[in-house]
Amino acid sequence: MKFRLFLSHCRSLRALRAAPLALLGGCAAVGQLDTLPEGRYRAIQTNDAALHARLPLGQPVYARQSADTLYLLPDSLSHKAPAPDMPLYYRLQPGRHVVLAARRFDLDVFTIPFKIRPPRAGLPVQLNSNFNAALYLGRRLDFYHLTSHRQVGGQRRPLVRTTGLGYGLFTGLGSSAITPDFTRQHATTDYEGFVLHVGAATIYDAHIFNLGLAVGADHLLGPDGSHWIYQHRPWFGVLFGLDLN
Repeated sequence: MKFRLFLSHCRSLRALRAAPLALLGGCAAVGQLDTLPEGRYRAIQTNDAALHARLPLGQPVYARQSADTLYLLPDSLSHKAPAPDMPLYYRLQPGRHVVLAARRFDLDVFTIPFKIRPPRAGLPVQLNSNFNAALYLGRRLDFYHLTSHRQVGGQRRPLVRTTGLGYGLFTGLGSSAITPDFTRQHATTDYEGFVLHVGAATIYDAHIFNLGLAVGADHLLGPDGSHWIYQHRPWFGVLFGLDLN
């Protein structure tokens, strides 16, 4: 759904016949948040020397954002008074940034718009665009780039950009075209076969949509399964999905 909304938004911009730069500007909301989610992070990069001196990179922190102020506490002391050398707060400034990272488990529901099957049994590369869905479980690393943007009039607005990278396993169900040629002439007619699939994927999350590259294998149910030339053979595909957590 997120991806469809993203496409609909970009189509609306194209309908206005805007210039390419306007199109890119209109789609710039991809990967942006209003506020950093409160929680545990690791500080991995900053170009503010004063902050870097008081916040060693890689140190676990508990972070909370309020307007343009980022409150940072040592993770082990998140419910106690902060250590004396730890900044109680950091004011986001134009030209200065801090990058926080967080690891978490990821649960997604994906659609697989197409599968690419390598040549097999004398047949060329096949493109399967039938219905496919999958449940994905994996680990991910989210990055949050926090800074401040100076608006017209001199007011400052906090800006949080986010992106996520992950890897994991998936399983699901779908369909595939079955013909006599695909079953060594065992099938007597063309039909849509029901398949179960499993595999592994790497995921890119831009907050509005999830995009993944996958490799998997199918198991065709029914009497033609043992004769299907793609039974348990690897395929490659692209995944689009929704972030459930």
